Parts: sequence; C-alpha cells; structure tokens
Amino acid sequence: MTINELQIQVDNWIKKYGVRYFSELTNMACLTEEVGELARIMARKYGDQSFKEDEKNKDLGDEMADILWVLICLANQTGVDLEAAMQKNIEKKTTRDSSRHLNNKKLTSI
Repeated sequence: MTINELQIQVDNWIKKYGVRYFSELTNMACLTEEVGELARIMARKYGDQSFKEDEKNKDLGDEMADILWVLICLANQTGVDLEAAMQKNIEKKTTRDSSRHLNNKKLTSI
C-alpha cells in the first residue's frame, strides 16, 4: 500500500465511521499522546525500565500504527501529500547528508 493509498483509506474511514476529523489541535495532542505510548514501550523493552504487569502485552507495531494514523489525519486535514513530502524530504537529506554520516567517526569506529 502506498502512502497516498493510506491517506485515502484513512479519509474514507473517517467519513464512514468517524463522523468527522477531530480538530487539528486535538489531533496534535493525540499524536503527542501516541508518541508517549510508544516511548513507554520502548523504554521498557529496550531501556532500563521494566514492564508493569498490565503492560506486558502491549504491541509495538500497533502503537506505531496509531502514530501513523494520527499523522495521516493531520496530513489530510492540512492538505499535505505525505508521499510527495517524504520524497522531497529524502532528497533534502541526501543532498545535505550524503557524506556527513559516512565521515562521522562516532558511527564508523564501531
């Protein structure tokens, strides 16, 4: 599935089941909340914290999908074509960082 297809699928779902999009500011708060939920799992799975008993079955992929969902909602609401934006962003990073990381001794000395 392409990013554009995801944007259309989310938009169709909102129109069929969601009544309407939450406001942009509400969705921004939801995005922040979802990123926090992902951070909580990451800190426990890959960091030094341990899971509470009721957190052990949290699905990392589901939390990432929640973030993508809200990000797509924000893109749809603000008229952003995420696929085009990602392509432009990759080109920017390639131009800016084409040798930066390759020459970073912190990355290559391992």
